[in-house]
Amino acid sequence: MNGLMMQQPLLISALLRHAERHHGEREIVSRRVEGDIHRYTYRDLAARARRMARAMEALGVASGDRVATLAWNGYRHMELYYAVSGSGAVLHTLNPRLHPDQLAWIVGDAQDGVLCFDSTFLPLVEAVAARLPSVRHFVLMSDRAHMPAETGIPGLLCYEDLCDGHGDDYAWPEFDENRASSLCYTSGTTGNPKGVLYSHRSTVLHTMAGALPDVLDMSARETVLPVVPMFHVNAWGIPYMACMVGAKLVFPGPALDGKSLYELFEAEGVTLTAGVPTVWQALLAHVEANDLHFSTMRRTVIGGAACPPAMLDAFQEHHGVEVLHAWGMTELSPIGTACSLKPELAALGGKQRLAIQSKQGRVPFGVDMKIVDADGGELPWDGKTSGELLVRGHWVLAKYLRGPDPCIDGWFPTGDVSTIDAYGYMQITDRAKDVIKSGGEWIGSIDLENIAMAHPKVAMAACIGVPHPKWDERPLLVIVPKPGEEPGRDEMLAHFEGKVARWWIPDDVVLVDAIPLGATGKMQKNRLREQFRQHLMPNA
Repeated sequence: MNGLMMQQPLLISALLRHAERHHGEREIVSRRVEGDIHRYTYRDLAARARRMARAMEALGVASGDRVATLAWNGYRHMELYYAVSGSGAVLHTLNPRLHPDQLAWIVGDAQDGVLCFDSTFLPLVEAVAARLPSVRHFVLMSDRAHMPAETGIPGLLCYEDLCDGHGDDYAWPEFDENRASSLCYTSGTTGNPKGVLYSHRSTVLHTMAGALPDVLDMSARETVLPVVPMFHVNAWGIPYMACMVGAKLVFPGPALDGKSLYELFEAEGVTLTAGVPTVWQALLAHVEANDLHFSTMRRTVIGGAACPPAMLDAFQEHHGVEVLHAWGMTELSPIGTACSLKPELAALGGKQRLAIQSKQGRVPFGVDMKIVDADGGELPWDGKTSGELLVRGHWVLAKYLRGPDPCIDGWFPTGDVSTIDAYGYMQITDRAKDVIKSGGEWIGSIDLENIAMAHPKVAMAACIGVPHPKWDERPLLVIVPKPGEEPGRDEMLAHFEGKVARWWIPDDVVLVDAIPLGATGKMQKNRLREQFRQHLMPNA
């Protein structure tokens, strides 16, 4: 016998309807690209999102069509999160930190029909516009007063003109909750980037889990400033969670330096923030150099890269800000684990507690995980045995857009090597793939090696990630020169200019007689990483 309960589809638009009806007075504050501060409410957000849904309809955007964004964290980007997905189209957030060649490839692969972008990225869009044949409309996310007098983009549309040109009488449609809602591409660390297509159902379930007390602990009592960008895995779900719980939202725009963030925290009474360690290093440096303190901030979520124990200690012991370590992936929407402490662990003190908090944490309901050996056999949760980390759950990828199913018997292989302790806390110990994570962003080592190998003086090249005091990891290029050749450091680094994004370019170059090879002829990068692990560290 079936249960006799109402059935309502889990749709992203329902989050916005809830925010308008039950938290309509709550404020959304944005520091704009123009430099000023913009304020309005969830009620205003809902009305303008409906106007933009009508505008997209007028531009010919149909159900399932892709609308791309190149934008910072701000209220207009938030409007598109709901206007596009809520209408049945697919929101595709593009990472502006990627090389233009990768951006053009991704837009073509996704077949984006509309591209909305902040004025910061006008030169980038002008540079690639001719290579984006699928894009029918380019929309500058600006008002009429800030539109450029001249541009290389024909027919450039003004966001505020589109918004003003339509009424807010749009009715959010109902449809199957399994319909695609949004799209985000991986960083292409092994070959071309891969598209991860989220559904309305997966997004809403991820939102509900992410707000739980043992995950991000979101509520109407919080004032949240997401530093993690809205172009990077849905800003870890915060734009959706804030609507669900009615938290005050503060968007930082493009100003992510320590001084700008601190001033915004204090001016708006921010209690909770989230971002990668690199940003927090700059913030702590500013606070400590100027003998400042946080008057309202109580918690910070740190993910995207491992949080250094010294940073944990600085936030908690010196500034009274609780640190929540978290882990996720594009393929996980992204939340996989959060390191909230069980009561018996919270009672620990000093180094013992810090050691637990340095782990990536435990799963919420909706995600499961296990570690396996090379034969797929499950390994014990003893905190010592390491194996490949596999996950499954309601918001975990089943297959890539235009790609094969990567899953193994219903489990997604993360590519990370981890331990899990008896309390269920996971800690990443290594990476199964030779990728480099710098400042929370992936860098593809194979791409860098291929470019290096194209240099006429190079016989063999390996690119490895080595520890860095600011960026967690940076790429180091190790090369075997051709006989009689000795390419210089500056010569090699100049070879990368214009071929990859500037932040992908290796920090240094080391010449060696030979690169260690395994039995199958593969480079043994683990040996290189051990040999050069102190190369970029001070006083090495």
